[in-house]
Amino acid sequence: MFARAVTKTLQDHPNVTIIREEVTEIPRDRVVIVASGPLTSEKLSKSIQRLTGERYFYFYDAAAPIVTYESINHQKVFRASRYGKGEAAYLNCPFTEEEYNRFYQELIKAERHPRKEFEKEIFFEGCMPVEVLAERGPQTLLFGPMKPVGLIDPRTGKQPYAVVQLRQDNREGTLYNIVGFQTNLKWGEQARVFRLIPGLENAEFVRYGVMHRNTFINSPSLLLPTLQLKKNSNIFFAGQITGVEGYVESASNGIVAGLNAARLLQGKEPLVFPRETVIGALCHYITSSEPQQFQPMNANFGLVPPFGKRFRNKREKNQKLAQRALNSLESFLQNIDN
Repeated sequence: MFARAVTKTLQDHPNVTIIREEVTEIPRDRVVIVASGPLTSEKLSKSIQRLTGERYFYFYDAAAPIVTYESINHQKVFRASRYGKGEAAYLNCPFTEEEYNRFYQELIKAERHPRKEFEKEIFFEGCMPVEVLAERGPQTLLFGPMKPVGLIDPRTGKQPYAVVQLRQDNREGTLYNIVGFQTNLKWGEQARVFRLIPGLENAEFVRYGVMHRNTFINSPSLLLPTLQLKKNSNIFFAGQITGVEGYVESASNGIVAGLNAARLLQGKEPLVFPRETVIGALCHYITSSEPQQFQPMNANFGLVPPFGKRFRNKREKNQKLAQRALNSLESFLQNIDN
């Protein structure tokens, strides 16, 4: 319904001309916005690859769930790197044998998303879903993403029976992903099963794990915060191909690219929206994340800068964040040269 409403608005707009034909090459000598979506055609994909480089262009999504740092139970997790090497970069969720067995049984019987025919090759790309690994036997995960070797729980002085590691997902440290937990479980099942992980009993999931066909570029390596291509400022990318997830996110991202393309044509400086707004925070995330770990992201409050203080409850915190965003946007708009 949302997609149809957006399409109708564009079709009915007097200043928009829609030409329905296949584009196979991206013009490089004029201002253009590439917004070809998650199922970009093969010919256009090759043109984008020639423009960006093959190693910065992806054909599928295999992403682990992400939780907020503040929703983790820090009484149960400990910070350490395996064998104590280097900086203690991971939060570790230790399991007893009993906790592991319960988690394992719930994981293997959890409901999964049905795969479309064109998505079946994903699992042969060296990135198995955690539930598929688990089907190979109860010990498989203990030698894979849940291996405990090299980790000592400081509370017991012993190696746990199993460990799930959480890795910082953004520069601010407000988001953490569950390492090695790419999954095709239904979202409700992910919340149910992954909250059995010690320390994640009350986890707030800002993105669930996904494994699906999804064409997108490595935006941190390729794009400026204005959504311009770093090596050709005439070319903008927008929508899901930049690594944002969802209709509203793609539309807001497209508005940023559209405004900046128009400003470029008018000889004005492109805009960078404030990070206190979710529009600005999404643009910041997709253009400043670590390129090696980059995966698509939807809108969530974990992307915006934290207040630095605690609130009575999540509702109060989100209301304050929303009001701050509105104030920031109003101030930003007042200071734009029209």
